[in-house]
Amino acid sequence: MSASTEVLVDFDEALERYDPALGLEVHVELNTATKMFCGCPATFGGEPNTQVCPTCLGLPGAMPAVNGKAVEAAIRIGLALNCEIAEWCRFARKNYFYPDMPKNFQTSQYDEPIAFDGYMDVEVDGTTFRVEIERAHMEEDTGKSTHVGGATGRIHGADHSLVDYNRAGIPLIEIVTRPIVGAGARAPEVARAYVAQLRDLILALGVSEARMDQGNLRADVNLSLAPKGSGVLGTRSETKNVNSFRSVERAVRFEVARHAGVLDAGGKVVQETRHFHEDTGITTSGREKSDAEDYRYFPEPDLVPVAPSREWVEELRATLPENPTAKRARLQAEWGYSDLEMRDTVGAGAFGLVEETIAAGASPQAARKWWVAELARRANDAGVELAAVGVTPVQVAAVQALVEGGTINDKLARQVFDGLVAGEGTPEEIVAARGLAIVSDDGALGAAVDKAIEANPDVAQKIRDGKVAAAGALIGAVMKEMRGQADAGRVRELVLERLS
Repeated sequence: MSASTEVLVDFDEALERYDPALGLEVHVELNTATKMFCGCPATFGGEPNTQVCPTCLGLPGAMPAVNGKAVEAAIRIGLALNCEIAEWCRFARKNYFYPDMPKNFQTSQYDEPIAFDGYMDVEVDGTTFRVEIERAHMEEDTGKSTHVGGATGRIHGADHSLVDYNRAGIPLIEIVTRPIVGAGARAPEVARAYVAQLRDLILALGVSEARMDQGNLRADVNLSLAPKGSGVLGTRSETKNVNSFRSVERAVRFEVARHAGVLDAGGKVVQETRHFHEDTGITTSGREKSDAEDYRYFPEPDLVPVAPSREWVEELRATLPENPTAKRARLQAEWGYSDLEMRDTVGAGAFGLVEETIAAGASPQAARKWWVAELARRANDAGVELAAVGVTPVQVAAVQALVEGGTINDKLARQVFDGLVAGEGTPEEIVAARGLAIVSDDGALGAAVDKAIEANPDVAQKIRDGKVAAAGALIGAVMKEMRGQADAGRVRELVLERLS
């Protein structure tokens, strides 16, 4: 059945009759210098098939060796997720045949993961949901297939396919949750919040760039429905490689509506993989999902087991950063932000930038004002991440210092940001070169005030009659005359002095 002919049930209506169960599998691409089992560079964006060798291409006789930094990252991720760390574990071969698998098997971990039995507490609108982590295991990424000539970019209808093996062998950590039940109508939000919080944790650990747009972090969304109150798990679908927080939420909503439509019609949900379409927010069928036995797992004979000593594990535990959720709560209190202000700051991707700007000397409210309003708008217009807008936290703090020192005002500061984005120098250099400094000289201001009074005799008379509020019109005229560079407070004093 195509997506266009599938019957969808309204989300709220579906939850009147069914209980959703979620499962999330998040793949984290590590930022090690080299690949998981060979010395090839693990950098992003190289010319196709230039970062390969006999080992990651699976050529006969090539022998793998485990990347120690990847094992270290896996242990730190496991510890940060409150997992047990295995005293002894090993790799396995996961056999399946696909063009992006140069060896025709993936080196992964099966029944002996390096980290297991953990959890992460996720908060949604004041309610805490505990997401239990079943396992976090090490594996290698696949190559990348590009299907050419079709309308959809998928293999169906394509003229031919190209494969780039640069990504084959990049170290991955796959983090798998246990079924998340009991979230009900909040299931889509819980899924989104979990992936977002997990990304924050990965960034805090420094083990991955965690850029969803580049595939550093990818989420597979498993969903099933069961009759309300039955306490059982239904047949699941797995929506693969969802690459934004918003899309994770949308994928859950769509699958709830789709599953309910199938079940309401007396049908059976097919256990399959699905593709999520960013443009329409729908999922379409991929392939029927294989069970574990179909992959014919067996222990990898070419790699020795991994047996991290308890001393090493404890050394790595000591390197863990402050939990991002706890840190956010602590800084919110220190900064005096309301819940809404903090949510907007985090939502704009500005939390870390605001923190650095405050550390550089700006007040919490000023740092938030520039990043969440002015600079977030510029980033949105340019279609880039906030951190790539072309302005640094130190520069934002310097601009705010000029405002507080009376050199410029907020309106002129926006022109300074124009200069910073254009690469015209430091804030001080831009103020000097563009002639943006506020004029406080009584001679120049007095002449502009006299001109405004002469041009607006009716307003001047109102002020003489005691209607001081009318002074705003004359102040505005002076500011316009002086291109916003007049000291507004001093202008007001001069107006009232002349008309008292």
